[in-house]
Amino acid sequence: MISHATPDRIMQLGLGFWGSKTLLSAIELGLFTELARGPLDAHALGDRLGLHPRSVVDFLDALVALRMLERGTDGLYSNTPETDIFLDRGKPSYIGGILEMANARLYEFWGSLTEALRTGQPQNEAKGGANPFGAMYADPHRLESFLKAMTGISMGAAMAIAQKFPWEQYQTFIDIGGAQGGLPVQVASAHKHLAGGCFDLPAVRPIFERYVDEHGLSDRLRFYEGDFFRDPLPTADVLVMGHILHDWNMEEKRMLLAKVYDALPAGGALIVYEALIDDERRENAFGLLMSLNMLIETPGGFDYTGTDCQSWMKGAGFRETRVEHLIGPDSMVIGTK
Repeated sequence: MISHATPDRIMQLGLGFWGSKTLLSAIELGLFTELARGPLDAHALGDRLGLHPRSVVDFLDALVALRMLERGTDGLYSNTPETDIFLDRGKPSYIGGILEMANARLYEFWGSLTEALRTGQPQNEAKGGANPFGAMYADPHRLESFLKAMTGISMGAAMAIAQKFPWEQYQTFIDIGGAQGGLPVQVASAHKHLAGGCFDLPAVRPIFERYVDEHGLSDRLRFYEGDFFRDPLPTADVLVMGHILHDWNMEEKRMLLAKVYDALPAGGALIVYEALIDDERRENAFGLLMSLNMLIETPGGFDYTGTDCQSWMKGAGFRETRVEHLIGPDSMVIGTK
């Protein structure tokens, strides 16, 4: 019997880190930001980015083959439409923060995935006994980098939520653990009648307020200080938790959903959005890999399906729940009190 199987997919996946690291290095070097100013040839790019002559052409052409750059018949390199929008640091649509964090932190930690699978223990800064969140929030530079990363990974979902959720039925909203303010800015920009803000730890305040001010929304968006484990949550018509629940174990997830339920008025809504795993656990590879990332990053966090989240919401008292796809791997679960 003749087999039509080939090793192509195995090899592409097994060596996928080659392409990943090439893109991450390009972001670290500021390549896409440089090309946003205009096309350049390999020699000029090498000079501006400080690249060795031996590396530059293969590096740039690899990015062309990976569809991250374009090269014209004149030999000039330029951004693709996607990299020009999303990887130019000078644009508000920049999502490279999460990829900068992947390059600086996660790339190394994922090298210890096998150990995490065997031990069930985090492989990040906590491996040495430190609290990674405590260390991060104590360092203003690291904190701002982390919050920008959260804006980057959430931007597509935030834009979709601003369009897909029936905001016309509500007047106020607060993003719980809202970080830099990516979602509040997207929602408030799209719906002029809404007022809201972000609930997060005190160290986040200046970063949030600067980001909101840059978007001209300081009159409608404010910062609420607190720790969602220790303090009561602020109330609003709609509360949002994006990429929050997956950080915590089952008991902590249920506790947070109960606190949100208590903070909402009758008829209020909770939006939970994540890279939800599909119910059959076969298709959303990103959601499943994100859960492995929680294994590496947290003591007890894990990702989950939409059906899982609906069950937890109903257990907290929500009378109606539904799941709605947003963009790419991200979906939202909506619960109504």
